[in-house]
Amino acid sequence: MGNIINYYASGITAKGFYSFIENNLVDLKKLYILKGGPGTGKSDFMKTIAEMWINEGYDIEYLHCPSDNDAIDGIINSTMKVGLVADGDPNVVEPIAPNASIEYIKLGTELDINKIESNAVDIVNINFKVRDCYKKAQEHFRNALKTHDEWEKIYIDNMNYERADRFADEIIELLLKDFVSDKKAIVKDRFMGAATPEGSKDFIENLTSNISKRYFLKGRPGTGKSTLLKKLSKAASDKGTYVEVYHCSFDPNSLDMIILRELDICIFDSTAPHEYFPTRDNDEIIDVYKELVAPGIDEKYKKKIDKIITRYKAYIAQATGALKEAKDLHDRFEAIYSDSMDLSKMELMKNDLLLKISNISE
Repeated sequence: MGNIINYYASGITAKGFYSFIENNLVDLKKLYILKGGPGTGKSDFMKTIAEMWINEGYDIEYLHCPSDNDAIDGIINSTMKVGLVADGDPNVVEPIAPNASIEYIKLGTELDINKIESNAVDIVNINFKVRDCYKKAQEHFRNALKTHDEWEKIYIDNMNYERADRFADEIIELLLKDFVSDKKAIVKDRFMGAATPEGSKDFIENLTSNISKRYFLKGRPGTGKSTLLKKLSKAASDKGTYVEVYHCSFDPNSLDMIILRELDICIFDSTAPHEYFPTRDNDEIIDVYKELVAPGIDEKYKKKIDKIITRYKAYIAQATGALKEAKDLHDRFEAIYSDSMDLSKMELMKNDLLLKISNISE
């Protein structure tokens, strides 16, 4: 069996909808873009293709859907350099993969138009409500980010910045000192997790399952974890290595994890909502709070921090509630389209497409 990794290439964030899907398609040779409305089986179709490839021993990447925990937005056969992605709001994919042959596959051509038209009012109303839910979620996330900035400021004001610069250089030297390459760097931007209708989810364990050396960054908001990761990412790309850059699903301008697979190294922000602790002999903790922040800050500002955390969690809970409501509405939307399809004809079309795509590997 080949290597299977899972990640998010897009997400609903405090900065609005953010997508790195295109960045993960640039080195493909063949790209299928699946078109079709909700309920036309795009996710299930891609899962079927992925299972076929997995059984044939290929390396597979699952691009998960942040708005539906059971769905995917795309799959990539990284062995064959072939990908499939769903084209639909909000993940409208433009064919920009410079080395890829693009082919569009339209699902849902067997829709009963009369049934769709009879539900036209419901479709419009549901679509409007879904968009309103996403607007509310983004508003709550923006408020959460402002609150998080207050939290960060407490520690930023008590940071040893001179030591922080030296500490980052020490970590970079530790991780990259023995690496030499004359290749051009490849940088992949992704999310290791996402805000979903079921709350915060991540794929850290899967993404690091084959990495022998894992560094767990511990600290507090504003203690330089993301800055350290940004410096490491630049240093690694300057040396010409393959860099997987995992952005923060809450604030995509921040980073949560760097994986350097050529060096068999991973370093990630291991604090809530993705808090992990060492479970392997080679796992190691790097505590930036102890290294860079004046002693006693947690205790000194405890009451203020507790109030900030309470407000922050309330905003996150409200945002998650809005995402859950959007998912429930979208399920109703999909049900209308599913009930309007000729499933037998749809199955025949999918089988023809499966055969077509499977022939690529022969």
